[in-house]
Amino acid sequence: MSRKIEMTGKRFGRLVVLSQAGHNPGNHDLLWRCQCDCGNQTVVDGALLRSGQTKSCGCLRREISKQNYVTNTGFVSQMGRAESLVDEQGIPYSSVKKSQRNKSGIVGVSYNKADGKWFARLMYQGHYVLLKSFDTMAEAVQARKLAEKRYWGR
Repeated sequence: MSRKIEMTGKRFGRLVVLSQAGHNPGNHDLLWRCQCDCGNQTVVDGALLRSGQTKSCGCLRREISKQNYVTNTGFVSQMGRAESLVDEQGIPYSSVKKSQRNKSGIVGVSYNKADGKWFARLMYQGHYVLLKSFDTMAEAVQARKLAEKRYWGR
């Protein structure tokens, strides 16, 4: 049994710990109710506070993101231009470009650990025209390629 590390009254970044708020059901760490400098209250895992991973209620991340957007000239030049989200054929870049989160290596194909199935997706003119599960990755990739050919002509 680990012993409790008392954190009430301590400051972690923009957060001041007010009181204990139970246990994290996932890892059994203590949860702490904190007051952020911006005025919001939030409940945070004690380990995240002590490690420095959580420094605010989320306001710090929003401020940094806003600052990064404003100083990014490429982003600023595209603000308010919905047409910059699609290519010359009207196909959304999100449907064509592989995301950093993509683990399958194929755009529009993903694996669902919960049921052990592969999913193929394709959005066309704002609606899913392909949203189906398959037993194998090969089947999902083939379905995606056929849908691209049918709807995009590629």
